[in-house]
Amino acid sequence: MHGLASFPEAHSRIHKGLSAVSSGAIASDYQRLRVESVCSRLGLVSLAYLWKQDQTLLLEEMIRRGIVAIIVKVAALGLKPSSHLGKELAELKCHLLQMNENYGINVCGEGGEYETLTLDCPLFRNARIILDDSEVILHSADSIASVGILHPRAFHLEQKPDSSDRIGDGSAVQESSSCVYEVDEVTTHDDVGEKQALSPAVDAYTNVDLCISKTGNNLRSMSCWIQDPSRASEGLKADLIAVLSRIENQLKEEGLGWVNVLYVHLYISSMKEFGLANEVYVSFITEKKCYLGVPSRSTIELPLVQAGLGKAYVEVLVSNEVVKRVLHVQSISCWAPSCIGPYSQATLYEDILYMAGQLGLDPPTMKLCLGGPRAELELALQNSEAVANAFSCSIYISAIHFLVYCSAQLTSSEKEEIEQTLKSSYITRLDRSKGGSYPTVLYVFASDLPKGARVEVKPILYVPSTDDWVAAEETETGVPLPAPSKTWTDCTAPYSALRDSCCQVHTTGGRICSAVVSITDDIASKICSAAGQLHHGEENLKIMARFCAFQIAKTLADNRFSWDSVTMLRLYYSVDLAVAADAVSGAFSEALAELAQDNPSMRTDVPFYNVVPVAGAGRSACANDIMACELLASNVSSAKSIPAEPFAVTPA
Repeated sequence: MHGLASFPEAHSRIHKGLSAVSSGAIASDYQRLRVESVCSRLGLVSLAYLWKQDQTLLLEEMIRRGIVAIIVKVAALGLKPSSHLGKELAELKCHLLQMNENYGINVCGEGGEYETLTLDCPLFRNARIILDDSEVILHSADSIASVGILHPRAFHLEQKPDSSDRIGDGSAVQESSSCVYEVDEVTTHDDVGEKQALSPAVDAYTNVDLCISKTGNNLRSMSCWIQDPSRASEGLKADLIAVLSRIENQLKEEGLGWVNVLYVHLYISSMKEFGLANEVYVSFITEKKCYLGVPSRSTIELPLVQAGLGKAYVEVLVSNEVVKRVLHVQSISCWAPSCIGPYSQATLYEDILYMAGQLGLDPPTMKLCLGGPRAELELALQNSEAVANAFSCSIYISAIHFLVYCSAQLTSSEKEEIEQTLKSSYITRLDRSKGGSYPTVLYVFASDLPKGARVEVKPILYVPSTDDWVAAEETETGVPLPAPSKTWTDCTAPYSALRDSCCQVHTTGGRICSAVVSITDDIASKICSAAGQLHHGEENLKIMARFCAFQIAKTLADNRFSWDSVTMLRLYYSVDLAVAADAVSGAFSEALAELAQDNPSMRTDVPFYNVVPVAGAGRSACANDIMACELLASNVSSAKSIPAEPFAVTPA
């Protein structure tokens, strides 16, 4: 690998058919990251099928599969040059397991405890290596952990009779074609080079009516979209360049950059143009700009054009501080789906883990699993758990919010199947031993999902230290909102009785608050004045917006959160309403302006919410609610943040 790293053109000049490099990294970030770095520069795919595998099981499988390897170096407590050099792994298996139990050594030698030389394996079809002579060189005669090396002096090859179709346990070797995985949609360095040539001509889009919203202070969402129903879109590429340019300029105005971005929601008008969207995306967001790790990302197709929002809409989660921990595994493995490109599996900031959307992808092949929506959801949950485990947490213990994207093409029976699967495979398995409420769950129906998936999950987890859990349970922080005026109270009095039927709320000791507010047909019939016109009419739109604003305000006040603590506030509305996004936004702005009259600190100069047009959304996969609000607020102190770590560091 060092030779390839020194000569970037070497792989294409010497091995024109070379497309991937396979490494045996199991748990070492040092090894994996450097192999991935070289592969990225050379336009190769990194394969790491042993990554995060159980080392005891790996050792047993290597022995069972007929890999004959001898120890040629020892450098760990419990391993002695005089006793263990030259011994086969099969002979030392029990001793290695005992040393793991006694001293915690890696049974596969991942920490440098020992090195091996393979003398025979199923890949050696014609001959095996026979070691004729060797000598032991004592490198360090330490009384606790001596370091010794076995130096081969002479060897020969011994032919293997009838060995072309044998393996160690006597069974036939499968044809190589059946053992090869074909990986879809790999982004290589050469592709990135072409994408970097997409120089965003910002000045060319100054005539576009761009809108931006911002929540909170230190940690906040920032969104940009094109709001001009009468404007004919110039295409996805032009719209996305305009939107990303506007966000980039806004970041610069605030003294920030893409390195401050923790998460990206990329909404596009057609999943058929996903590749084009990626080309534009990587011309803005690069590993060089995001030197602490590229942000996590979720991409879905939404009816943007139908709502008058152009063909691209981007929401980013931004922090003033350059302090985050990023998990970015680009190697294809059996662990979890790889992220080959400028987006990562998860980002941890201030004890909150923001996870990229997970599909039901089979990690080794990066293909959607078979079996329909149920199988996709179960595998997506499994992939999410693998990512969570990398941060020493679990989706069954630490989740505060679960966003489930569903394809709008699902049938009624498939929607019911997804909801029942989430209940049986996730909700019923939740561990609430640490107290607290169940995570909020929101279903959002998208026009299409990546790779034609039927379902995608996007969990948000609270990942504090043990001491922080205790503090969260015993301490309440935050500043309560002032009491609303009598006029507002009288106007919204009927809304309180409906709270239990429309609201989900999760709180963690005054630190985190997530909430989902859903307006169903039944609730609309109770709050709207014009029966039979629930989905239409300016007045009813204002009433529903006021209802959502009331429930959000009450959630914040009841749990002692201020408006400045809001890090994300989305208003999803069904395009079946047949109204433009600006009409929905205007109604919500008016409702929030009424609230601001009682709260001088509440910002009204810039929208601090995002209006998102969808095919449907709500607390149930089986019901298409008229509107749904999604809230996340945080009082977690930045003092608890994890120190910045370079180069997309994964957890130990």
